[in-house]
Amino acid sequence: MQYRAPSVPLKDFKRTKIIATVGPAVNSYEAILGLIKAGANGLRLNCSHGTPEEWVEYVKWIRKASAELAKPVAIIQDIQGPKVRLGDFEGVVTVKKGQGLSFAYQADYASGHLPTQYDLSQKVKRGERIYLYDGKVQTVVTSVRDGVVHVEAKNDGILIKRKGMNLPDTDFGGDIITPKDKADLVWGSAQDIDYVALSFVQTAADIEHLKKLLKGMNSQALVIAKIETRLAVEGLDGIMQAADGVMIARGDLAVETPAESVPIVQRRITGLGLKYAKPTIVATQMLHSMSDMPEPTRAEVSDVATAVIVGADCLMLSDETAAGKFPVEAVATMKRVIKYTESHMPLKVAWPEEDQDHSRQASIGRAVIGLAEDVGAVAIVAETRSGATVLQIAARRPVTPLIAVTSDKRTAQQLAIVYGNKSYVRPVDKHAAHKLTDWLHKTKLLNKGDIVVTASGRYPGVVGTTDTIKVRVIE
Repeated sequence: MQYRAPSVPLKDFKRTKIIATVGPAVNSYEAILGLIKAGANGLRLNCSHGTPEEWVEYVKWIRKASAELAKPVAIIQDIQGPKVRLGDFEGVVTVKKGQGLSFAYQADYASGHLPTQYDLSQKVKRGERIYLYDGKVQTVVTSVRDGVVHVEAKNDGILIKRKGMNLPDTDFGGDIITPKDKADLVWGSAQDIDYVALSFVQTAADIEHLKKLLKGMNSQALVIAKIETRLAVEGLDGIMQAADGVMIARGDLAVETPAESVPIVQRRITGLGLKYAKPTIVATQMLHSMSDMPEPTRAEVSDVATAVIVGADCLMLSDETAAGKFPVEAVATMKRVIKYTESHMPLKVAWPEEDQDHSRQASIGRAVIGLAEDVGAVAIVAETRSGATVLQIAARRPVTPLIAVTSDKRTAQQLAIVYGNKSYVRPVDKHAAHKLTDWLHKTKLLNKGDIVVTASGRYPGVVGTTDTIKVRVIE
């Protein structure tokens, strides 16, 4: 039998998803609608900036635009974490190599100590490194006495108020969720939030602690671990298993670890995401020049394309859309690069066969993909209640377009940032996949003679019951 090639509408949608950060540059419904139209699949609320009153408006606009476009969109609440920054002082402080400096929590600079917005004396120890101003000034702790941290500068440089401090050797002992974060989580639990991104993760226990807090707030949000510390890199495997997704926060990561290691860490995290069926997000300065210019640099285009080639689920824009001059253009540019790269992929992304998950769900995912490829299916249609079936199929990076049908609106929104799937919300029905393919046929996304492989369960709406694979020819 001669099998039909996939129809263009299904092949045309991008597989790698886009997250855009909201902020002053997109502070209107029309701007949010523009981001989603341009290709954004998730919108990030950066809780380091703005107020709950402003965030409420963004949530309202995002959901309105999502409904208008009939497109599920994930909302990610990115909590600030410990605000390890210099405090306020006037002017610029010049630092010389070998010079002694001292820091004290909320100190008056006139006292001779540089003020900090976090009490470092409770965490740091002698011999640990403290990097200031994105690593521009590197210091080592010489002593900690009476609430004051004394350091020695290892290079010349300058310091400016409110600049960040990185502590690559310091163990925060699980104390990374601040009172502000807890207040923001309470706010988020009452909103339509799909994910919470946890800053400065160091161990899997940090993830479990946040999940416990969210459960106590009756929140349905999933947890994204932000990998931006040396300890997180050392404990990657456990963090990947504990989290629901991972963000590679390359800015702080490049300060906390050698900058040359970040591309390798990025590939390692992406690979573990494939292994454990957890979505991975590549973040920080992907199209940074588009904050001020209408076109990206060649290096940025290459960066985006490389992330696609190695198998990331999602790419994130930060300042480009939150405060940049060309927010919608940045999303459209990223989508254009993604689609070109996906249509000219030099290799197929896959996790080594000998190290793959052999659970029932994972095995079903592999079987579905193999069957779809063997029969020349134009689409895989997977019924899912929790999203687990779709995660397992997506983690194998199928060439065949993946369509998810779920009765849960929250699941559809959470799947919006998962590789290669389009989600549809339909009522619980033992024939949900069949009915959806009929609808796709009516809307011309499927044509007569197209072959579709469906994955479903005998108990519709019940988590973890996918056990049936069928091949259907559209008539």
